[in-house]
Amino acid sequence: MNARSPKVIQLEFNELSPALVDNFIAAGKLPGFKALRDQSLVFVSEAAERAPDLDPWIQWLTVHTGLDLCDHGVTELDQGHLVQRDRVWDLVSAAGKPVWVCGSMSTAYRKPFNGYLLPDPWTTKVMPYPDELVTFFNFIQRNVQEYTNDRIPLSASDYLAFVRFLAGHGLSLSTARATVEQLLGEKFKGQRWKRAVILDKLQFDVFSHVYRKIKPAFSTFFLNSTAHYQHLYWRNMDPEQFEIKPSQQENIEYGEAILYGYQEMDRLIERFMELAGPDTTLVLATALSQKPCTAYDADGGKKIFRPREFEPVLDFIGIRRPYTVCPVMSNQFHIFFESEEEAITAHRQLDALRVLDQRAMLTIREGKSVLTGAQLSGQPTEHTVMTLEGTDKSALFFRYFYQIEGLKSGMHHQDGIFWIRTPDMQHAAFEEKVPLRTVAPTILELLGMRAPAYMRGRTVLPRLAKVA
Repeated sequence: MNARSPKVIQLEFNELSPALVDNFIAAGKLPGFKALRDQSLVFVSEAAERAPDLDPWIQWLTVHTGLDLCDHGVTELDQGHLVQRDRVWDLVSAAGKPVWVCGSMSTAYRKPFNGYLLPDPWTTKVMPYPDELVTFFNFIQRNVQEYTNDRIPLSASDYLAFVRFLAGHGLSLSTARATVEQLLGEKFKGQRWKRAVILDKLQFDVFSHVYRKIKPAFSTFFLNSTAHYQHLYWRNMDPEQFEIKPSQQENIEYGEAILYGYQEMDRLIERFMELAGPDTTLVLATALSQKPCTAYDADGGKKIFRPREFEPVLDFIGIRRPYTVCPVMSNQFHIFFESEEEAITAHRQLDALRVLDQRAMLTIREGKSVLTGAQLSGQPTEHTVMTLEGTDKSALFFRYFYQIEGLKSGMHHQDGIFWIRTPDMQHAAFEEKVPLRTVAPTILELLGMRAPAYMRGRTVLPRLAKVA
């Protein structure tokens, strides 16, 4: 490594499984991953937490701050801004070195900020920096948050603004071609589920444009598409693991979905290896991983429901405006009110919604905001009615909600990938797992910086002496 100006790119491929990567490499399916692994120090990281505290918004905070959950205290999505400790990029920025944070989860940053920052699509409290990224952020956020909905709430002017942004921020011919092919394929062949990787390609083009422009000392690149595939399609990849078997038609359509996601990330790894060049350290981190989710099969499987549109559902429940709705992961969405009293009233009203003789909405209130989402045991039909306790109001459930296709098939696991390819490309594989909190101090040492005292994890780099 160039001691005068070390650089690190951290690839944050959310929830990839170390076991699946090894299996796919052994089968000759992932040449990019194999090349990176063979040039890297190979670790398996281990989160300190266990379910129900295994969630990416918890573990990625650990990656970026070196703090476990017991120290950072964040348990909900979109609360990253509440953590006051510096992230790795804050420390690098404060040292006068440029940074480029592209999509990292549970994001926040300290001003003045020396670089670019694109929040994750579920963040509502932190805006991109600088403002030129807002158009891209808004478009990606709407598409990710409403990915399962047939109608993405974007206007023609939104699409035009997005195309103009891309034209000035590195849109490649290969990405443009892939986008057109995907949209045409959806029209004639279906497979809308493949659309998620198009957003990945667009994000890579923007990342590359900014990377070449500001030449950051430290940069991150976060993607969630393959994690999404694992949650939905593990059952189709490995049906023998599950009590509830998918249909033959489902297996034909989705059986290769997870491998498809890994192979798309494999191609990105090859592009990142080229972009990084010989003098930049390339780190692959996944924070956590997934395993088959079989726990709900005895009860018919875990199903996910979302409102078709938020305002009609809230009108039916009787929640008065003004409020702001922000969808987040899976079935959940935030409702922000102008006063705490309004939030308390809304919480009570949401609790009154009944479907299949049970409370339909799982709701958590914090101050002026409410986090809620439909959570049902059992399978509604087209005739299932929802009612509002204490009133005579009723309506067909599927008039207001839709069911996300498939059953939950993948669940979180504490192990994660942590590979480090330094410029000398030294390879060694370590059997002993390392705590997830070691990632942040290791990155700082790779950049020639000392970790602050609040980072209790120890860098893994001293282990190099054992394999030198």
